[in-house]
Amino acid sequence: MSTQFPEGARPLPDRPNLRHLKDQAKDLHKTGSAESLTDAQFQIARLYGFPSWPKLKAHVESLEEVGQLKEAIDAEDFERVKEMLTRNPDLHRAPLGYGKDGPLTWIAECSVPWGPPTKSRLDLAKWMIEHGSDVHQGGDGPLMRAALNRQRIPMMELLVAHGADVNAEWHGNFPILFAPCESVHHPCIKWLLDHGADPNCPKPGRKDTALDYLLATYGRSHELPICIDHLLKAGGKTRFDLPGILDVLRNRLDLLTEKLTADSELVHRRFPELDFGSTGARWLLLQGATLLHVAAEFGNLQAAEVLLKHGADINARATINEGGVGGQTPLFHAATQFGDWGLPMVTFLAQRGADLSVRAKIPGHYDRPGETVECAPLGYALLFPDDVTTNQTVDYLRERGAPD
Repeated sequence: MSTQFPEGARPLPDRPNLRHLKDQAKDLHKTGSAESLTDAQFQIARLYGFPSWPKLKAHVESLEEVGQLKEAIDAEDFERVKEMLTRNPDLHRAPLGYGKDGPLTWIAECSVPWGPPTKSRLDLAKWMIEHGSDVHQGGDGPLMRAALNRQRIPMMELLVAHGADVNAEWHGNFPILFAPCESVHHPCIKWLLDHGADPNCPKPGRKDTALDYLLATYGRSHELPICIDHLLKAGGKTRFDLPGILDVLRNRLDLLTEKLTADSELVHRRFPELDFGSTGARWLLLQGATLLHVAAEFGNLQAAEVLLKHGADINARATINEGGVGGQTPLFHAATQFGDWGLPMVTFLAQRGADLSVRAKIPGHYDRPGETVECAPLGYALLFPDDVTTNQTVDYLRERGAPD
């Protein structure tokens, strides 16, 4: 039997088809590249990294069965799911859902159909747990995915009632509490805290608490102050508890005003400690930025107004590092947000005299670590057309005569 096959195995398609693989083997035989159909099937198996055709066939059939299970779950076909899992209990551990953690993780995510879990979905999850699905699969993967969205709190309640751990770490390194911090969903944060989640997520070697992770997430939401307050009330700590920073982020204008009045230099201070602020499709952070940069990054218009009234420089440049990178004004942060989310801040800054032509050498695209670009705010916004919807922001800056 021939054993000619590439040294590097070819990956199977996401949804391999056994008939297509058989046709590949037939074609191989017809061209004379294999002595027999059996030989051709062996070569095809080895091409995809399997020791034999029966092994490849069994693998593909199992994937087809997993696909059928997913379709049944998406349709919330209780009887079909029950029949499949009863006939083949190994399907409880099938590579399905986020991180391939399993069918229960996929059910808990409530993505198809999108929305809050129906009674049928909750009943199905309950039956699966009681008949072989591990509520802790992937390090409480089901609870992690459910915790991303407030609509899924009923699913969270079901999972915890059946033993899911609010202090578990997904895949051993991602605390469950980090999930709603990433998506900035305050009801889920509060629910987890109320059910015993530790806001500081202690672990040797970990530098981030839940509050640190919340501030560093890529998402932007006007619910951020509520999320911060929930974590602080529960005893949460953060390494970013620096003068004025949390006041700006929480929109606590009273506390911000108090600090600015007591320290007239605070409005001009640069904060090299702020290694967060990435959003959209950019690497730009807030390191070496002022409080006005922070307000611009998170869209806090009222805080920006207070800062300007206390003498903040609307064209203040962030610190330039030893490599010559930095020097961006607050406008750069507002002009490059997801979905034109920063447009109100761009408008606010422009109407109050922000220089639209200032240029800076700053970090570039998120997918190209180490890249730097030199441009004006409009040019920076134009760098991410495939990743961030900045059409209105770009149009507004162009209407005001901003250069690239």
